[in-house]
Amino acid sequence: MKLMTRLMGAAAIAVSAMSATPLWADGSLVIMSTQVPRHLNGAVQSGIATAVPSTQLFASLVRYDNGWDPQPYLAKSWEASADGKSVTFHLVEGATFHDGTPITSEDVAFSIMTIKANHPFQSMFAPVEAVETPDANTAVIKLSQPHPALMLALSPALAPIIPKHVYGDGQDVKSHPANSAVVGSGPFKLKEFTPGEAIILEKNPNFFLDGRPVLDEILIRIVKDPSALLIAMENGEGDMYPYMAGSQEIKRLQEVEALEVTAEGYAAIGPINWLAFNTASPKLADKRVRQAIAYAVDRDFIIKALHRGVSTAQRGPIIESSPFFEAGIEEYKVDLEKSKALLAEAGVALPLALTIDYIPGPKEQQQSIAEYLKSQLDNLPFTKKES
Repeated sequence: MKLMTRLMGAAAIAVSAMSATPLWADGSLVIMSTQVPRHLNGAVQSGIATAVPSTQLFASLVRYDNGWDPQPYLAKSWEASADGKSVTFHLVEGATFHDGTPITSEDVAFSIMTIKANHPFQSMFAPVEAVETPDANTAVIKLSQPHPALMLALSPALAPIIPKHVYGDGQDVKSHPANSAVVGSGPFKLKEFTPGEAIILEKNPNFFLDGRPVLDEILIRIVKDPSALLIAMENGEGDMYPYMAGSQEIKRLQEVEALEVTAEGYAAIGPINWLAFNTASPKLADKRVRQAIAYAVDRDFIIKALHRGVSTAQRGPIIESSPFFEAGIEEYKVDLEKSKALLAEAGVALPLALTIDYIPGPKEQQQSIAEYLKSQLDNLPFTKKES
């Protein structure tokens, strides 16, 4: 994996459009989105569409500040054992779910084990063997081995604390009716969920953090037509358009005086497109072949020509604004002569036929880049593109 990360050409785009007026001025926030969530329970569903409402509907043990340091949330304090195989969390007193039921360590244990069994990223809790509950306000996570990523896995988008008294009724948690009629633990309560149209969240007056939330209401308005969404933002109908990815749309909204377009605030999501290699293929098993391809890719062309200058080059699958980025990763600047030399050194059987697949999504981030790669690899005269 370490080697593979050195070889990926990547473009990261993350843009939000925000009103110049303080978002809380009238007590409400209107978020515009093209993404349609299946439901609102982030314990069993990944993705921005679910995470945006889920992180407001559910609290988690910890939350993170701008410096990536964990801060108290449902857990007021915690400590790890000397061997790193046990972490004890002490819960705040008096926190309740939206139906008034107290949040206890039993809910924490139920949530973590439910996530481990059902979340698309369930491997993030792979070392978790059990969650002990010595009393109502103490949860002890037992690990098979020290787990450096445990605290990040306990953050709001990944580990919402869901109510055991609701989800522990024997129904399949992935299709549980409460996923769309949420009884949460967070700063906002679900007022209305119209699939494919809108999500309305209202202030939880009994939230356990003093002075929070600041807003009275959050409206997530789903607009499937990107053109209609742009017009709505230009007309001031929305306060925020998170995770806007189209370069033409970004350039267009940059011209609107009342809007601020920024790439800040997405480091935790790490939005990156990359070229991943099938190292099980004999054609790509030799790292020199993968390096040759990396040296043949002109990322400046992708950024300037295909993305209209709004994306940035990245050196690996961890976004460079993350504290976990390894600064020593080599930057593969385009060098066709070095690429050819590596292929010759690897003794590649000629011609070399490769297949490039791309996933559905914005054309300029997927199909257009795949088509560019096909064309660019033709510059290596002893290779042959297949598709």
